[in-house]
Amino acid sequence: MTAGASTHPKITVIRPSSGWFDLDLGAVWRYRELLFFLVWREVKIRYKQAALGVAWAIVQPLFTVLIFTTIFGIFARFPSDGLPYPVFALAAVLPWTYFAEALRRGATGLVTDAELVRKIYFPRLIIPVAGVTSPLVDFLFGMLILIGVMAWYGLSPGWTILLLPFWLLITLALALAIGLWLGPINVRYRDVMHTLPFITQVWMFATPIVYPLSMIPPKWQALYSINPMVGIVEGFRWSLLGTGMPNLLSIGISFAVIAIALAGGAVYFRKMERSFADVI
Repeated sequence: MTAGASTHPKITVIRPSSGWFDLDLGAVWRYRELLFFLVWREVKIRYKQAALGVAWAIVQPLFTVLIFTTIFGIFARFPSDGLPYPVFALAAVLPWTYFAEALRRGATGLVTDAELVRKIYFPRLIIPVAGVTSPLVDFLFGMLILIGVMAWYGLSPGWTILLLPFWLLITLALALAIGLWLGPINVRYRDVMHTLPFITQVWMFATPIVYPLSMIPPKWQALYSINPMVGIVEGFRWSLLGTGMPNLLSIGISFAVIAIALAGGAVYFRKMERSFADVI
């Protein structure tokens, strides 16, 4: 050992946040390799340990649209804004399927990765972020089916498809916002993981997926659009199918709800984060 060299080991002190808005987002970036690993792990588990593998990403939305087309398009004769009903439904089923799966993973990830949370330190925000990111792979495979169905009906997307990544990002933000609220609650009360499937099922029928927004009376559309998925579905249909202008009021209300939920969820998650390892 050279003269004057310190014999004291380097010590890193981890302290809980002190301010309401001390979100420490920089730590998430520093641990980005862990984030990538968690996303890649989820993707491998989903496809490698399933007999049908990637086909699940195609079969689920395809059969959902087939059932919706038969019941609501043929028997109930719901309007579809002048579009072939399978295209009309699939353009909404794809973002909804992604949102529902991202919400499930984002809200239950802390409990699923309980051993990881208890054993080592890392920004816990990485878990819900990884949870809402990994289902994007399913969405991309589903898009191939939608393009094929559109081609079958002689439809092709216009320039508005360039805005599709924007709507996808907004959907991710909504799933993350709700996951940040439900994740800490699920740590204390496991009822969340049991009630979430029921909530998403009811939520789906409260969203214009099997029916157009035009079926809602105009005087109720502003109230109806408090459901943030209303604006998202309208945006997806417009970007993919380019039919008319989207309902700007519904989209504006949806954006406001998502922004408030995401900001509040980030603060709430950060404040509850210090107790995860003890309670989980």
